[in-house]
Amino acid sequence: VMDSPPALEDPAPWLAIGTRLAAAGLHVPAVRAQDLQQGFLLIEDLGSQLYLPALNDATVDALYADALRALLHMQRDVDTAGMQRYTRDFLLRELEIMPEWFLRRHLGHTPTCAEWDVLEAGFTTLLHNALAQPQGFVHRDYHSRNLLIVPHDQPQNIATRLPNPGIIDYQGALIGPITYDLASLLRDCYIAWDRERVEAWADGYRLHLQTAQLIDGSVDRGQFLRWFDLTGLQRHIKVLGIFCRLCYRDGKPGYLDDLPRVYDYVIDVAARYPELADFAALLQRCVGMRDLRQVTAA
Repeated sequence: VMDSPPALEDPAPWLAIGTRLAAAGLHVPAVRAQDLQQGFLLIEDLGSQLYLPALNDATVDALYADALRALLHMQRDVDTAGMQRYTRDFLLRELEIMPEWFLRRHLGHTPTCAEWDVLEAGFTTLLHNALAQPQGFVHRDYHSRNLLIVPHDQPQNIATRLPNPGIIDYQGALIGPITYDLASLLRDCYIAWDRERVEAWADGYRLHLQTAQLIDGSVDRGQFLRWFDLTGLQRHIKVLGIFCRLCYRDGKPGYLDDLPRVYDYVIDVAARYPELADFAALLQRCVGMRDLRQVTAA
């Protein structure tokens, strides 16, 4: 049973996006009954077996194969008519969460005018990358904590839907960069894989996108990996800020435990692109030898 009072968290966006996903054959919780006025829904139970604890070297290829197949269905088959877009202003607002909550609140560093120039130059590069690539359905949180392994003997309300993964937390979906959800999955904030393996998965997915005619056949490995890298970087910069905001504003310090992994993603990717080298160096100076997992007193 979902109890989501409309005045606090309106279930209508969750229901609307879920309807689109279900129509495209994705395994989202089926809605058995609803009372939107009061915010009550009776929904299918997908179980409790999240991807995250099940992922290891022996299982990851098979689990990601299912997740990538489902992602292709999302990007190819979901009806996006009337959905909001990931605009430049929206992307920029997300990036600006990082200086406020990661630099100022967590690290106690207020950027100088010269440092703001570096930050804004980096943001501009990332915005151009996000808006220049093909656009499509974006879940926005397509990662190991929002994907479930659903028992194969579970009754299927739609005979043709994909059995796995079960997909949740899609209410914030938008139209946006074609590589966004791919980066969310393969450069997961909660688990990391070696770069060569990640790039091989990403390049394999590029070929599937080309077969599905979602990207042009002329998009080569180098161009696609740049899209993928910089889109993931935009997301991880946002997450640096969000995890700190969750800690200091919302009283959830556990998110700081994953901050070093996200920071490492940011530095690893940004340092590989000359136009982002100053951006990476600025963050490294601000962080220094700090343990990012430690809460900073107000």
